[in-house]
Amino acid sequence: MKRLLQIFRYIGKYWGYATLNVLFNILSVIFSLFSLTMIIPFLHLLFDKTKLVYEAPELALNVDSLVAYFNYLISSVIIERGEVNALLFISLMVVVMFFIKNLFRYLAMFYLAPLRNGVVQDLRNDIYHRILILPIAYFSDQRKGDIMSRITNDVNNVEWSIMQSLEMLFREPISIIVFIITLITISPSLTLFVVMLLPVTAFLIAQIGKSLKRTSTKGQTKLGVILSIVEETISGLRIIKGFNAIETANEKFTEENSKLTRIMNRLYRKRDLASPLSEFLSTLVLVVILWYGGQLVLSAESSLEPTVFIFYVVVFSQLIVPVKAFTVAWYNVQKGVASAERIDEIITAEEVILQIPDAREIHEFRKLIEYRNVSFAYSHEPVLTNINLRIEKGKLIALVGASGSGKSTLVDLLPRFYDCTSGEIFIDDIPIKNLRIDHLRGLMGIVTQETILFNDTVFNNIAFGMKNVNEDQVIAAAKIANAHEFIENMPNGYQTNIGDRGVKLSGGQKQRISIARAVLKNPPVMILDEATSALDTESERLVQDALLRLMRNRTSVVIAHRLSTIQFADEIIVLDKGSIAERGTHASLMAGNGIYKKLCDMQSFR
Repeated sequence: MKRLLQIFRYIGKYWGYATLNVLFNILSVIFSLFSLTMIIPFLHLLFDKTKLVYEAPELALNVDSLVAYFNYLISSVIIERGEVNALLFISLMVVVMFFIKNLFRYLAMFYLAPLRNGVVQDLRNDIYHRILILPIAYFSDQRKGDIMSRITNDVNNVEWSIMQSLEMLFREPISIIVFIITLITISPSLTLFVVMLLPVTAFLIAQIGKSLKRTSTKGQTKLGVILSIVEETISGLRIIKGFNAIETANEKFTEENSKLTRIMNRLYRKRDLASPLSEFLSTLVLVVILWYGGQLVLSAESSLEPTVFIFYVVVFSQLIVPVKAFTVAWYNVQKGVASAERIDEIITAEEVILQIPDAREIHEFRKLIEYRNVSFAYSHEPVLTNINLRIEKGKLIALVGASGSGKSTLVDLLPRFYDCTSGEIFIDDIPIKNLRIDHLRGLMGIVTQETILFNDTVFNNIAFGMKNVNEDQVIAAAKIANAHEFIENMPNGYQTNIGDRGVKLSGGQKQRISIARAVLKNPPVMILDEATSALDTESERLVQDALLRLMRNRTSVVIAHRLSTIQFADEIIVLDKGSIAERGTHASLMAGNGIYKKLCDMQSFR
C-alpha cells in the first residue's frame, strides 16, 4: 500500500482533474439512484396502491420534500390523463435520469484521461531522468534488459492496472457509500444483517490479491531477464553465429520464456478469479437478503412494504455492480503494485554521486590536477591504493599497465563517474567534490575505446550535448579529426543517419567522429581511454594523427595499448595491482628494465 500511495502522489499535480472527476462521479451516482427510485411509483401504479396528492407540497432541497413533490406530479398526471399516461411519464423520467447519469459519467472519464496519462508521463520522465543521474556503478549490478523492462512494461503495467482502475477506485466507493446509505434509510435492520456478511467477502478477496501481487512481481522480473537475453543476443549475434551457438542461445531463451509462460498462466488464473468470485459472493448475499427480507415482509409486525422491499432488492442488485467492479479494480491494482515497486526501486535508488548545495562554479582549468592519497574500492574489492599524481596544465600523462591494474578507474574518478573511497582529487587546489558536476565535466572531453555513437545523423553525433552549433563549426571539427572526407562521401553528407551505435561506419570512422565530437567541445582537459587499441594500421594512423591534433595545447590523460601512442608523453605512469609501480619518461623507464620495459617488449599495455 505504501508503494501505491507513492504512485498516487503524482496525482497531486492534477488535483483539478481529480476534483472534477469525483464531482461528476458523485452526480452520476445521484442520478442513477434517482432513476432507481422511479420503481416505487411504477410498482404502486401496477398494484393500484398510489396515494393521490391534491395539493402541491412546499419544495425544499431535501429528499422528503423532493419525493413528496414528485408524488404530487404523478398524482396530477393520473388525475388529468389517467394511469397509462402516468406510466409513460415515469418511463420518460427514467430515460432522462439515465441520460443525465451517463452524461456525468462520461464527463468524469473525460477529465480522468489527462490525469491518467499525465501520471504515466511523469513516471516515465522521472525514471529516465533517474537513469541519467544514477552513478555508473549502479548499472554494473543491473541487467540492461531489466531496466528497459521497468521503463516500458512496468510503466505500461501501472498504466493499465492502476491508472485504468482510477475511475473505478474513484467512482465505485462513492456508489457503494450512496447505495449503502440508501439501504440503511430503507431498512436499518436488514442492512445491518447484510453488512455482517461483508468481512468474509473482503478477507477472501484480500488473500487472493496478495497472492496475485507476488506472482506479478515474479512475472515482471522474469520478463526483465528475457529482455536482457534479447539485448545480449542482438549485441552478440556475430559471436553467436561464429561459434555455432544458435541452438544453445535458442534453448536458453526458450527455457526462460517457458518459465515466464507458467508464471503468467498462474497470474491470469488468479486475476480472472476476481470477477466470478465477487459475483458468486454477491449472489450468495442477495439470496440471503431475499430470504431474510422476505420474512420481514411476511411478518405481521414488520412495517416493510412489498414494493419497498422490491426497491431495496433492486438497489442492492445495483450495489453488486460497483462492488464487483471495485473488486476487479483492486485485483488489477495489486498486479500493478508489483510493477510500482520495481519502478520505485529506480526512482528512490541512492544517488551516490551527490553535489553539495553550495557547489562552486568553474569555467577554466588554470594550472594543476592532483590526486592526493586516492584509494578506491568497488564492492569492498580494492581497485586503487594510495595514488598520488600531479597533472600540470599542458602536459601529456600516459597510463599503462596490465589488464585490471586500475587505469580506467583512475581516469573515471576525475569526472566523478565514481567517487574516491578515500583521499581527494583537486583541480587548481579545489576539491572536485566542491565543484558543480556539470561544470567539472564541462572541462573535459572523453574519447573511449568503445566508441559511443547514437542512432542519429553525423551532424547531431558530433554536436552532441552542445547547443547553437552551426554546420561550419562541425565541419571544422571533422577536418581536424580526419573525418570530413569520408563524411562528405556519405549519401546525405553530415545529415546521414549512422544507425544504431554507428553500425553503418567502420571502427576507424566511428572513432574519428568521436574525436570530432571532442574537438568541437574544445575542452581544456582530454581523457583518451585506449582510443586506438581496436583499429587496423591504416585507421590507427588516421586516428593517431587526429588525436595528436586534438591533444595539441591541451592537458591530456591517455590510456594506450600501443607504444606509438605514449612514447612522447611528458610522464608515463605504470600501474600494477592498483598502485603506481613506476613513473617517468619513456627513455628513463626503458633504462630501468622494469615492468614498463617488459610491457614494451610484449607491445602490450593491457
